[in-house]
Amino acid sequence: MTPTLTTPHTAATAAPTLAPREQEALRHIAAGHTYHQTARHMGLSTHTVDAYLRRIRAKLNINTTAEMTRMAIALGL
Repeated sequence: MTPTLTTPHTAATAAPTLAPREQEALRHIAAGHTYHQTARHMGLSTHTVDAYLRRIRAKLNINTTAEMTRMAIALGL
């Protein structure tokens, strides 16, 4: 039995749901930056970055950083 891979969402349905700052945070995390690096670059606290990423996970129904990275690629971020 082989596992089936599915795409969690399409870019067309996910793009309008993210605020600009959430998109920016997602772009940084997908590029491999840490929460601290992302916060420093965006001029925020790490707690705010964490809140943005929790909202992204909830809105897009994803759980892992790998899924966030895949979504960032799909969204063209």
